Amino acid sequence: MVAVAYTVAFEGVEARTVEVQCAVTPGLPAFSIVGLPDKAVSEARDRVRAALASLSIALPSKRITINLSPADLPKEGSHFDLPIALGLLAALEILPKDAIAQTVSLGELSLDGALVAVTGALPAAMTAANEDRDLLCPRASSPEAAWVEACRVLGAGNLIEIVQHFSGQNVIAPATAGTVQAETTHRDLRDVKGQERAKRVLEIAAAGRHHMIMIGTPGAGKSMLARRLPGILPPLTPIEALETSMIHSIAGILKEGGISRDRPFRDTHHTASRASIIGGGRGAKPGEVSLAHNGVLFMDELPEFQRDVLETLRQPIETGEVMIARANAHVTYPCRFLLLAAANPCKCGYMTDPAQACSRAPNCGEDYLSRISGPLMDRFDLRIEVPPVSFSDLDLPPSGDSSAVVAARVAAAREVQARRFEAHPDLRTNADAEGAQLEEIARPDAESKDLLSRAADRFGLTARGYHRILRVARTIADLDGAETLRKPHVAEALSYRLLSSRD
Repeated sequence: MVAVAYTVAFEGVEARTVEVQCAVTPGLPAFSIVGLPDKAVSEARDRVRAALASLSIALPSKRITINLSPADLPKEGSHFDLPIALGLLAALEILPKDAIAQTVSLGELSLDGALVAVTGALPAAMTAANEDRDLLCPRASSPEAAWVEACRVLGAGNLIEIVQHFSGQNVIAPATAGTVQAETTHRDLRDVKGQERAKRVLEIAAAGRHHMIMIGTPGAGKSMLARRLPGILPPLTPIEALETSMIHSIAGILKEGGISRDRPFRDTHHTASRASIIGGGRGAKPGEVSLAHNGVLFMDELPEFQRDVLETLRQPIETGEVMIARANAHVTYPCRFLLLAAANPCKCGYMTDPAQACSRAPNCGEDYLSRISGPLMDRFDLRIEVPPVSFSDLDLPPSGDSSAVVAARVAAAREVQARRFEAHPDLRTNADAEGAQLEEIARPDAESKDLLSRAADRFGLTARGYHRILRVARTIADLDGAETLRKPHVAEALSYRLLSSRD
């Protein structure tokens, strides 16, 4: 007796189809699972046996073999419990084989037959839709999977409901999609007293997705500014929301199956390991760079991060994706994020504050900031110094535009870029442009080109630095509503680039 069920194995955000072949043949009693299973999959035989026993179904005294095909694809996770149980029930002719073969299933079984929520229901539904199959999953996981309208999603609470469904006794109604989560109430930029230059740079960074670093004394307001960046970012587009939700589904952080239109804001601590930032560990889970996809990755106290952690950021920043290389697999995750960093000017933090002079200046600052390598610093489009705010400024009324006003300007600039890159799906913002596309959209006039040439000769700009200045200038022009790059746009972009002589 042989039957086939279907499930998925995850490779990054991609869910690959796995055929679960169940054979019940004469021989010595045994229950074996083959096909490169990990420990959690191998333990499924005990959970499945106990779950079937809770339904008063005893396994026959025969040889039971479960083959997970393709056999060379690593199988990880407890979500293989349900397809193994369904394949076994079909092989025992308790459930119809054709109905099981038309269903992609995933879910962890408790010993009493209850279904436990698993990660990855959303990408699994995408795969099921592509193969014109239904998706059967735990009820707790069904709201996120139901966002894929092309797939009929069935959410069950336990194995008894599934048996009743396939036997026609009590058909499970298709699941409904989770709710769109309400927008988070963001902090307002007007709460920040002073720091008008920093607010301007935040607006430019949000408009063009430009990486930004702020250097200033402790208490100057760097973190306060950073936490107001989400309030001026435009909401996720439907495509971006789906991309981001698929990563969050794999990571298991989607709340009640709801999809949010807010852009992710990941605030990492400087003690974070390389695996937590880049991804990896058990199951090659996505790291912070991928969880911040289409959003912001904030790294406070940047020089305090481990050197190898900082250096691994260089390639993801450039390519927009990260590859996690393991002994038996290579997993790729998207990670198109805005890197926002903050740092003190030196170890004690007061090198640039005349009221609290640093006794080791300037060596203290050079030693401290040298922890950020030149190639990594070169990838920051915007670099600004955040001076301390005096007590007298704190008594002044709020200044500058509110987050709502700034967000409207940012949204308008993003709309211009969306129309500009409509023929290039892989380009979404000015920060993505390079090569011929950059030359086409950011062609400086004669005055601007002369200014750039003199700056390049004087400050030794790299080719990457030159192109990043053009990208920032293009964003400034978009915020200004200008079609062409003029000298003021380029000059302002240069002023945000030449913070350090290390360029």
